[in-house]
This record gives sequence, structure tokens and C-alpha cells, in this order.
Amino acid sequence: MGVVVTTTAGAVEGRSDGELFVFKGIPYAAAPDGPLRMQAPVPAASWDGIRPALHFSSAPPQLPLTPGTPPLWRPADGLDCLSVNVWTPGGSGDRLPVMVWIHGGGWKAGSSSDPAHDGAILARGGVVLVTFNYRVGFEGFGYVPGAPANRGFLDQTAALRWVHDNIAAFGGDPDNVTLFGESGGGLSIAALLTAPAARGLFRRAIVQSPAARLLPEREAQRIAEIIAAALGVRPAELATQTPLALLSVQDEPLAAMEADPGAWTTPEAITAFTPVIDGVTVVDKPWLTMSSGVARDIDLITGSTHDEFTLFALSRGLLQPSASTMIKGLPTFARMTARGLRRHGLPRTRRPSQLHTVDLATTAAHLGLPPSAPDAYRAAYPGSTDAQLYVVMYSDAMFRMPAIWLAEAHTAAGGRSHVYDFTWASPALGGILGACHVADIPATLGNTGSPLATFVLGGPRPPESLLRLSEQLRSSWISFATTGDPGWPEFTPTHSLTRIWNTDPTVTANPLAASRQIWQELSGP
Repeated sequence: MGVVVTTTAGAVEGRSDGELFVFKGIPYAAAPDGPLRMQAPVPAASWDGIRPALHFSSAPPQLPLTPGTPPLWRPADGLDCLSVNVWTPGGSGDRLPVMVWIHGGGWKAGSSSDPAHDGAILARGGVVLVTFNYRVGFEGFGYVPGAPANRGFLDQTAALRWVHDNIAAFGGDPDNVTLFGESGGGLSIAALLTAPAARGLFRRAIVQSPAARLLPEREAQRIAEIIAAALGVRPAELATQTPLALLSVQDEPLAAMEADPGAWTTPEAITAFTPVIDGVTVVDKPWLTMSSGVARDIDLITGSTHDEFTLFALSRGLLQPSASTMIKGLPTFARMTARGLRRHGLPRTRRPSQLHTVDLATTAAHLGLPPSAPDAYRAAYPGSTDAQLYVVMYSDAMFRMPAIWLAEAHTAAGGRSHVYDFTWASPALGGILGACHVADIPATLGNTGSPLATFVLGGPRPPESLLRLSEQLRSSWISFATTGDPGWPEFTPTHSLTRIWNTDPTVTANPLAASRQIWQELSGP
């Protein structure tokens, strides 16, 4: 059954599934094409009559997941991708809490049409759930002379402005909006907390596994120069190249970054396109800017998965499943990688013959830690192998410490923070992944049948323990979005009370104390 809602640009028709009203593919900005290419988003043109909102829009330009698999985007799809989707159990005048999910994907992949990001299950809990697309890869974050930086972030702000102006018509409360997102989506939210243009557009934020990758402007320029050289053009001509041409060389800078990591400020070369510290869209690292109190009026949840980097270490040949697991699990792992992991910006795995050894001294240097860091980690985590310490060190540098620093800065500035540690260990591949990066996405949104979930949960039938955990976590996130209380005490620097998300959630003090002390003594934010 169709249902019509009037937005500021015109009427849209969604559908009812009996419990929810669902609207897909509503434009929040004009297609970033022609004279709008590589520019800040502008509002979508208004329309007459009723516009169908029954299908997702095209995805932003990005490469196919792997050769031979269906791509999320094709050149024929064009660039009309800046759209929002709404799942709502209410209608105009209800003023339900609003939750806006920002997907990750290494800032070079991802789309709101991904089944992993479907909003129906959370919306049934009594919130208006919104997802949206934003430009990724070079289109969203590549340096273009004379063009604004961080166009993907500008898209996100435009989507939030659309929510503020329109969500009441869908039954939402524009004064009670909670942002939540994971990895690149998590850092997006951390940046939005301190972005002047986003002030007043949301009340609460849930930052999951914020990816600690921010580039100084000069390094973004170097990346653009490498891209331009690969295409045989000048950097000033990059805006005139087709999306497909840019995609064909988007990973060219990774070789230079991996060959000389000491020449770059980012600790891991997974993607060449990350937010740029331009002094306008991103003033500085969010955990530094937050200390000014710029977001003290916004309630915050932040945290990470406990074993963030196992997935990446496995892909780099630094961890190896048992022989029996490899025989049974790796074909499935390869399939799931092809279908799901690549769209989340995650790398492919190496074959057993490509396994590498770990040099912790080099690891420390890459992370900006002093030569004493490996010994400090060995003392803090006795009995761990070098490969396990590699995982801990990179987990800390890339995700775990940035989440803690964000809470520390926010709390010190007078804000309210809550911290969590997601420790539920996946049984996939004999348990080698542990509580890996992206393991919290199925638990957060409840979509346990997506390709990503099928891989990370170890099969098409999710463990009962994960289903129980998901129900509790979703209830907590909805409670926070509704009242600001997620169900566990606030974080303070002296007590550092932390929610441990596992089958039976608990609260403990400072579970990452050892890593926090190492970084405090040896490096800092």
C-alpha cells in the first residue's frame, strides 16, 4: 500500500509493510555532475506531482567488489546518487526519536542499498531510521585544485540538513536526532561533532570504531599528483576525468604509501582517500578539537571492537587459521569477501603461501611509537605472539585509542560520554577473528542475513549468543537516542567505566588500561 509524504522539494510516495512506512531514494541534493562535479552539494530541484520513493538510488561511483562479481555502481548509473532512505513507524506529528546511520567503507566504497545497512529492524523498535549515500573515493575525498575538500563530508552535512528540514513529516523529531556509524562512518561522525556547518543538526552521537585516518592537505595533494600522473594529466585536469577513469587508478598511491610509510602521517595504507584536515570542514583531529568544548552539549557513546585488526592481519598473511578451518572455511571466506567485505572497504586475504612474519620494531615505527614500544606491549600482554601483538598495536592505533581519546576530550570539556568495548568473538574460521572490525554491524542493525553478516558471524545461521546480544545492544542504542541514557554509567577519566558488549553485558573499569598507559607514556593522541 502506498503512502504519500510532502517534503520541502515535493511529495514522495513510499510503501507500507504493515509495521513501517518505507521511503527509498529521495534526493537530498542534485546529482554532482556537469558544473556540480567535484563541488559542494546543492539542494535537489523541486518537482511537481508525486515522486515514487520505492527503490534505492544508484550507489556512488566505486569499483566492483572483485572481478566477476556484480558491481554496486556502473558507468551507466551516472552520478545521481545523493539520496536518503527513511523507515518510520509513525507519521506527521508523532515526534519520534530519529537515528541516522552513516555507513563506512574505507571512504572509497559503500552504499545505503547494502543489505547490511537496512534500517527496518531498528525502526521497529520505535525510532525513525534514516540512511543515505555520500560521495566516496576521489569524487568525495580526492584533492582537486580550487574545489572544496572533503566533499563527502559536505554531502553528509547536506543530508543532515534534509533530515532537520523534513523528518517531522515522517513522524520524527528534528530536535532529537542521533547519528551512529562505524569505521569510516564513525570517524565521519567524530568530524561532524566539530564541524561548524553541522552545528544544531543532531543532539546525540554514537561513534563506533572511529578509523584514525586523517590527511594533512599537502599529503592529499601528493596523492592527487600520483593519480594525475597515472592518468597522464595535470592535477588541475582531474575534475574533468570520468569517474571510471579515476576509479581505474584510485589505488595507485597505495604502493607509494606502503613503500615509504614513514613519509606519510597515516598509520595504515588501506585506502588513499581519507578526510583532509583543511581547517574548515575538518579543523583538526576530532579528539584534539573536542577538547575546546565545541560539542559539549552533544551526548556521546564511543567504543570499538576488542580485536579490531585481526581481519586486516589475516588479509596480510600475518595470522593463519588452523588447517581444518582452512579446509572448511576459506572457500566460504573467499566468497564472503567477494560479496560483502570489499564493499565495506576491507582488503582481500592472502593465501597460506603468502604468509609473512611480523617485525614489531617496524610496526612501532609505522605507528609513530618509539623503539621501546614492542617491549612495553610484550610486558603489558604477556604470553602473546608477535602476530597477536601486531594486532593489538594496530587495533590501538587505528581504532581503540581514538575512541578513548574522543571520550576523554569530550568529558574533560564538560560533555557526557559513555564508552564500550565490543568483545563478542565470532566463531568464523575457527575463532581466529575474535571480536574483529565490522563484527558489531550485524549486532547494531540486526541484519544477520547480509553477505557481511554471513561471513563475520561464521555462516548463514547466526549464533544464538549474537542474536541475544544484538537485541540488548539495539535496545541500548534506542534508549540512548530517546533519553540520552544507554543503560550504563558515564565515562570519567578517573573511573573509566566501560560497557562490555558480550552475550551477557557487564560494566568494568578501564578494560584497556594497559594500552592507554602505553600510548599516554610513549605517544599520546
